Amino acid sequence: MPKNFIKRFSPDPAKLRANPKLKIFGEKLQTPNLWHLNRRTAAGAVAVGLFCAWMPVPFQMLLAAFLAIYFSVNLPLSVALVWVSNPITMPPLFYGAYRLGAFILHQPLMAFHFSLSYEWILNALETIAPALFLGCFIIGLICSFIGYWTLTFFWRYSSAKKWKNRKAFQKNK
Repeated sequence: MPKNFIKRFSPDPAKLRANPKLKIFGEKLQTPNLWHLNRRTAAGAVAVGLFCAWMPVPFQMLLAAFLAIYFSVNLPLSVALVWVSNPITMPPLFYGAYRLGAFILHQPLMAFHFSLSYEWILNALETIAPALFLGCFIIGLICSFIGYWTLTFFWRYSSAKKWKNRKAFQKNK
């Protein structure tokens, strides 16, 4: 079952609550749904994590933690799913999102000539950012919707299969 697999890699809630760097969340870390793993909290965490993975902002994990606390979904799972977009996968993911945003905004695709300078960043924010943010937002919503309903479906399927096996076992006894 996915629950046992996810629980195996989840951190200990007591250790996280005791971490001094997480004191900014205050008493909200005591909410049981943040640590409980059921179909609703896991599916919500998948939606939050996948949505935040597509946001082209620094500190995506912090954003996922805030949203997990706000929506009262599983905190470790939502933060872990942000790593779908890691430094290796970010360039193709965000380039695809930029292309989608440029298509929707009817903008021509800009050539990327990266240089680490303040002028390049300002120019990129003016030209590339609107299409990138729009594309990331749309793909983030789509991925979170698909992730939520896929996990819900497989969780129900797994539960129904266990229930059926249990009934068959009881019948054969």
